[in-house]
Amino acid sequence: MTALQKKTDNPIAHLSAEDIEEIGRRLDAIRAEVVGSRGARDAAYIRRVIKVQRSLELSSRAVLLVSLFPPAWVAGTAGLSVAKILENMEIGHNVMHGQWDWMRDPKIHSTTWEWDNASPSEQWKHSHNELHHTYTNVIGRDNDLGYGIMRVDEDQRWHPMHLGQPLWSFINACFFEYGIAAYDLELGRNLRSEKRRKSPEFKAKTRQVLKKIRKQVTKDYVVHPLLSGPAFLPTAGANAAANLVRNLWTNSVIMCGHFPDGVETFERRSIEGETRGEWYLRQMLGSANISGGKAMHLMTGNLSYQIEHHLFPDLPSNRYQEIAPKVRELFDDYGLRYTTGPLPKQVASAWWKVIRLSLPNGYAEDVARRLGLRGPADTDASVPGEGDGSTGVAAA
Repeated sequence: MTALQKKTDNPIAHLSAEDIEEIGRRLDAIRAEVVGSRGARDAAYIRRVIKVQRSLELSSRAVLLVSLFPPAWVAGTAGLSVAKILENMEIGHNVMHGQWDWMRDPKIHSTTWEWDNASPSEQWKHSHNELHHTYTNVIGRDNDLGYGIMRVDEDQRWHPMHLGQPLWSFINACFFEYGIAAYDLELGRNLRSEKRRKSPEFKAKTRQVLKKIRKQVTKDYVVHPLLSGPAFLPTAGANAAANLVRNLWTNSVIMCGHFPDGVETFERRSIEGETRGEWYLRQMLGSANISGGKAMHLMTGNLSYQIEHHLFPDLPSNRYQEIAPKVRELFDDYGLRYTTGPLPKQVASAWWKVIRLSLPNGYAEDVARRLGLRGPADTDASVPGEGDGSTGVAAA
């Protein structure tokens, strides 16, 4: 995962400055077309998803009232897990991106939505919308790249502490909502500095996070279990299981979008004076998709179209599938790699990278060769000139 600027075979070396700006103009045209056609069907879509999610959550919690019976516990836990995933991925994440602000509905607006998560929406919007989507995959600027706890590039100096990277990455996945809350607070950075630690702003944000966590814990582990009476413990366990499933799923989807083979990283100096076309190009190369059917796209919050989401983060998520062929055609026209693959393959690729970078450079590959093994294969990527009838230059 060496930064693109340090690669000997640079995947964009064949592009001229005019090529890059033309890419930007074509993407602007795609965006304008979607913006101009937003309307009733899009509004009906998000309202329908919200209605289904709330009905599923309510019915699942009703079933958990009798969760002393194992079949009821299983059904209620499964339903609640799906409801929490839908609320976080297709609804909360996308509403807070402002994808539905054009509807002018105060109930479905980025300024009013608060989600079922430990991280307060205002803090999440700052770290995600303002920082991550501006500095996507820029080493040292995009904290989503490894969440500040992982070695994410071969050029980063290896230290023995990185040996624990797979373990704490898994722990972070299990408690992902709390990891995101700590990340939004920039907890490590602020606690290391006495000045930052004692600043009124940090203290206020910390109180805000603790208040949100208290609210979430009270809802899931006190109020709803108490409503179940004798089934208090099974209901509390069901909530814990649903939160775990939601956390693992969300973490996996996000890793697949940012960390599998084929996704590029960038040096800080590379974005100095960056044009709109260059920003678009960075989003194209710094993201990866997940292939699958409608259920997969819905349950990922349409982040299975991570490339399209990073290009157009504030367009309605239900339109990503519609514009994906046009975006992919643009990749092919300019000889760029469109990284995509099925969920198991993408997850394996991302975790192989976590493991590989936890070791000194080349060590994992050397061990694999000695054992006659190979790491997970490169993700399915559209490489022009290989089986798709087009010509072009493939990425390294």
